[in-house]
Amino acid sequence: MFTRFPAETATAGPATQATPVVAPASVPGDASIPHSVGVSDDEFRAALSRLAAGVVLITAHDPDDGPRGEDVGMTATAFLSVSLDPPLVMVSVRNDSRMDDLLELQPLWAVSVLSGHQRQIAGRFAMKGRISDRLLFEDIPHVRGEASGAPLIGGALATLECRTEQRVVAGDHTLVIARVLATTIPNDDDGPLTYFRGKYRQLG
Repeated sequence: MFTRFPAETATAGPATQATPVVAPASVPGDASIPHSVGVSDDEFRAALSRLAAGVVLITAHDPDDGPRGEDVGMTATAFLSVSLDPPLVMVSVRNDSRMDDLLELQPLWAVSVLSGHQRQIAGRFAMKGRISDRLLFEDIPHVRGEASGAPLIGGALATLECRTEQRVVAGDHTLVIARVLATTIPNDDDGPLTYFRGKYRQLG
């Protein structure tokens, strides 16, 4: 049985500054929605699109989905380190998304830091409206993490296995803060995949 993690009310502080950078798959529609205070959605997106970000694949295993469970993946750019002691990382997930629903119940998940040659993987898991992730993993080399049970993508620059310690609701996203349980560096040769001005890019 999973233990549901209580959501906390976001407070002013360093963690809330990470919310503008969101996973490519979770950006709202094209319509410009004015806010009572502050900039419009379009203005906000345009400004933050100038902030280059690394691209990762967040993965987790849902043991309750079908007889063998199902692996779930989400492309994200809103991922960062939070603390060295203890080793903590954070990812921002859209409220009520498949990944948000799963991570509210499943405390164990993993991160694969994508290389510049893994643009197709990033695009695949950023697709909207997909019914199941099972087929998306079939032709992607991966192993199952010993600490998390989540898929670790082959050829990634690094992988991290994590356990959620805190969830903070911040606007239309939730910040998931987790302790890093294990890491690997399977690929030390390639450069990173980045996301800048609405496109995936390679450095160099």
